[in-house]
Amino acid sequence: MIELEKGSLSNRDLPDGCKLCREGAKLVLFATGLCNFKCFYCPLSAGKKNRDVIYADERPIFNDMDILEEAILIDSKGAGITGGDPLNVIDRTVHYIKFLKEYFGDRYHIHLYTATPSTDRVKLLSDAGLDEIRFHVPVRLWGRLKGSKYEEVLKFSKNLMKTGIEIPVLPDQKENLIKLIDDAQGIGIDFINLNELEFSETNYESLRLHHYRTKSYISSGVFGSQSLARKIILDNDFSVTVHYCSAAFKDAVQLRNRIKRRARNVAKKYEVITKDGTLLFGIIECNDLESAMENLESMDIPNDLFEYDEEKHRIKIAPWILEKIDMPGCRKYEVEEYPTYDRLEVERTPL
Repeated sequence: MIELEKGSLSNRDLPDGCKLCREGAKLVLFATGLCNFKCFYCPLSAGKKNRDVIYADERPIFNDMDILEEAILIDSKGAGITGGDPLNVIDRTVHYIKFLKEYFGDRYHIHLYTATPSTDRVKLLSDAGLDEIRFHVPVRLWGRLKGSKYEEVLKFSKNLMKTGIEIPVLPDQKENLIKLIDDAQGIGIDFINLNELEFSETNYESLRLHHYRTKSYISSGVFGSQSLARKIILDNDFSVTVHYCSAAFKDAVQLRNRIKRRARNVAKKYEVITKDGTLLFGIIECNDLESAMENLESMDIPNDLFEYDEEKHRIKIAPWILEKIDMPGCRKYEVEEYPTYDRLEVERTPL
């Protein structure tokens, strides 16, 4: 058994896609929010669910160069294509695979999530250069995979690329979940990823109707999901790789490592990279920013240690300088933000 961070666990070596996610080295390419399946536990946000939008990590995408820039900024070694269901926009998805492979080379690892059991579309993905595919088998088929379209597509796919199943762990589906794993290893697929079921803004009411609840007041994880996943792995000697990924792992390890990689490439000289990968800097806010800028320029402060932020109408400045200077009529803060495209503010402290 391989004990991983934040309660995650695997009975064997991780799938290649998961290894790179653990490093924060995977670009998350959200190909579309469109999906033909109506999973009651779908956690997608209202801005993405059932909408044909495209994102690379937190960045909205309008052209191929947007994707490329984000991939470079996080020093990515690969991409995970997700949705919605990327097979709903198969031409777009095939284009992205070819585009990324052509730019970064064959060693750039690309995996994809889908719920669509289509051998024709799997062949298109394989021909484009996809390295790894993960099928989301609907809950109604967990106990009867054999004879389904998913059995057919899994058998077909495993001869073309690394093939797995990826599903959330529903606490009341123990017997069906074990049956699914048994049937899947009989097919000879490469791995099964079990994810902790989570509450989100969009699935909250649906999960409550199924009598699920959070495991603690500080977690979005569903009570019983993690314990069941770990018990299934620990109590069974599966011949197939079975990997459990916790919700905390995605935030504290995968996301944290990815933003650290981006922070190294986007941080300005006046920004301090924290141990968590966030950016710390000072800001000045006042009614007359033009006069404030002139005041700073008269102080002989190096030009690369402050600048006017036109988008947010403020001055950004090195925090170690801001602490020492007086700016009459202005408000001074120390601000912490994610280095992501949306620059989400974490905290601000008045100085």
